[in-house]
Amino acid sequence: MKLLRTQIFWPVLVVAAFLAGTTGCNKPSGGGIAAGDVIKVGEFASLTGSEATFGQSSHQGTQMAVDDLNAAGGLLGRQIQLLTEDDQSQAGQPATVVRKLISRDGVIAILGEVASSKSLEAAPICQQCKIPMISPASTNPKVTETGDYIFRVCFIDPFQGTVMANFARKTLKLKTAAVLADVKSDYSLGLAKFFKEGFTADGGKIVVEQNYSAGDKDFNAQLTAIKAESPDGIFVPGYYTEVGLIALQARQLGITVPIFGGDGWESSSLVPIGGKSLEGCYFSTHYSPEDTSPAVQDFVKRFRAQHQETPDAMAALGYDSAMILADAIKRAGSTDGTKVAAALAATKDFAGITGKITIDANRNASKPAVILTIKDGQFKYVETIAP
Repeated sequence: MKLLRTQIFWPVLVVAAFLAGTTGCNKPSGGGIAAGDVIKVGEFASLTGSEATFGQSSHQGTQMAVDDLNAAGGLLGRQIQLLTEDDQSQAGQPATVVRKLISRDGVIAILGEVASSKSLEAAPICQQCKIPMISPASTNPKVTETGDYIFRVCFIDPFQGTVMANFARKTLKLKTAAVLADVKSDYSLGLAKFFKEGFTADGGKIVVEQNYSAGDKDFNAQLTAIKAESPDGIFVPGYYTEVGLIALQARQLGITVPIFGGDGWESSSLVPIGGKSLEGCYFSTHYSPEDTSPAVQDFVKRFRAQHQETPDAMAALGYDSAMILADAIKRAGSTDGTKVAAALAATKDFAGITGKITIDANRNASKPAVILTIKDGQFKYVETIAP
């Protein structure tokens, strides 16, 4: 029976292995864009699953940018068609949907993802296919290290981690800190690493480190170990789904010190999960809707009118990612991947919703970070820190 099963499934395994190894770079037949045709831009995002508020927000911002561009006449005399795929917040899905967008739909560029681990899946495919990819919010340095077709419009974790280390030492006056990181997240581990380096280099001491895994619900063991070391504060570089529960359980254990983290905290679901336990906590992010600049206030007003809520950083970054792509296409005068990538690399002082953006030699955005606190259940501006 074993021999028969092997004989039956061997051809299937061969085909599966072949498909897994292909990049999906083949474009639909009839390739080229004829005059009057739409310009197809792909987007992949976590529209469902554990990181859905990230994907929904970034998609809303991206779609708003595309609508604005089309209302102003489109690009190169053509309208833009945004083709969006849901990666369901699941590992394995980003590679699948990005291959489909490139090989089946013939997109000329890819926008996405928020989560670094999802972008790291897709980036090698875009790089090999020479399709420019712009992440709105993946901060792990490895994303753009994939190659010269991979870009981002957000700052990176070495900067964000250092910002939070400096904030902890200089603003919060912490001498000691605990770190509680997600071992399943490239984002969380990277941010933890750079925070620890910055905090200790400035004279601070990490007294305890604990880990959890995405999807965990009970953090009492880790928090009990942290409480025993009496840190002045706790750095939690995670996503909102776990952060809210961590804050809630920390306060239930009698831990009263500040809890702070990175941009993975920013979600409309954070406060509903953690409630009053999050009061007085802090996180770094990319912009504040309280920014008084006319461009930001216009964006906030129009977004609220359309979605009946205030746009968060993921929405603003989604908007900026599409606008940076459009600017590059205009300057390139073409949708050719190589020409668009070159134009993206030359981006300097682009006036985005999340600040003035310059793409550096490593295809990362050089721009400020914003610190927000949670007060009366709302995200409130604290300070801006320049690169």
